[in-house]
Amino acid sequence: MVRTDLITLLAAQHPDLSARDIEATVGAFFNAITTHLAEGGRVEVRGFGSFTTRARDARTGRDPRTGAPVEVNARRIPWFKAGKDLCELINGIDQTELGKRGLAENAGTETHPAPTV
Repeated sequence: MVRTDLITLLAAQHPDLSARDIEATVGAFFNAITTHLAEGGRVEVRGFGSFTTRARDARTGRDPRTGAPVEVNARRIPWFKAGKDLCELINGIDQTELGKRGLAENAGTETHPAPTV
């Protein structure tokens, strides 16, 4: 699922909202996460997971074409850790238990290809 697929899905689930409003909301959501991570913060969505950043040390890599050594600078990378409910959902935990926690009623009944990033 890509961003436009998410917007289309939400628009279908909420016909009382315009696609333009949904697009603005989705954009604001991702912008808030991105901005907070860039400032070194942590974003937690209970039941879904948490977004943080991790440090990568400087290292010597290799140029894939020539094989020559290349210095790779230290940097920070985004990191996502799935929450307990999401892990259980993906691994097909009892659907009635998930329903009690307010998760999707059709959870775990479909398989999906890996998301496009």
